[in-house]
Amino acid sequence: MSKPTIKILHLYANDMNIYGDHGNILALKYRLAQHGFLPQVFGYNPGDTLPSDVDIVIGGGGQDSGQNKIQKDLQKVGPKLKEMAEDGTPMLMVCGMYQLLGKSFKTHSGEIIPGIGVFNAQTQAGPERLIGNIVVDSKKFGLLVGYENHSGQTFLSGSTKPLGAVRIGAGNNFSEGQEGSTFKNAIGTYMHGPVLPKNPALTDFLISTAAKKRYGKFRPSKIDDSLANQAKKIAASRPR
Repeated sequence: MSKPTIKILHLYANDMNIYGDHGNILALKYRLAQHGFLPQVFGYNPGDTLPSDVDIVIGGGGQDSGQNKIQKDLQKVGPKLKEMAEDGTPMLMVCGMYQLLGKSFKTHSGEIIPGIGVFNAQTQAGPERLIGNIVVDSKKFGLLVGYENHSGQTFLSGSTKPLGAVRIGAGNNFSEGQEGSTFKNAIGTYMHGPVLPKNPALTDFLISTAAKKRYGKFRPSKIDDSLANQAKKIAASRPR
């Protein structure tokens, strides 16, 4: 009997993958296999044809130059990505892609890079980089840990909800004590690390949501998360 397939779309890996975010793809593939699925990964870079039939969308971080390089293409495919988010497709957008799935990003030079508006958030480059371990309390996912490395100051608008409250670190900006953004099943975050290997609950949310959307059900396997939980505990205890 063939295994059910879950299709992962990896956005702009050539230009938006400088903080180990490819590890999120590896974690998803591993955990999908543990849950009995066959993972398929489709890469998308400028000039490619955007796959329409995918179950999970992943995007990573990059420098301002990388964001500049992909912005025109992102505007071209943005309506389709926004439609997917509206339809409940689970997404994880980290750092640079989190910023570009907001409304806009203002660079250090004053250039405004338009986003595609999945998240009701605006970002501007701040005066210093925010670097170090970050620990977040999430009502939905419990304790989350990661590593932030950004200068962006992101501010949420309207009814947009953050991913969680910052216990250690900065998160979206200097002042509000919030990290990330959510829209339906799409998640934006500044947590690198990569974030998924140390946060199985977040990984399983993407998988279970995708499986239920495609197959109407999700029957999780029992997975030993002791190493992931130990890594989370150690990361959370390290000084900023």
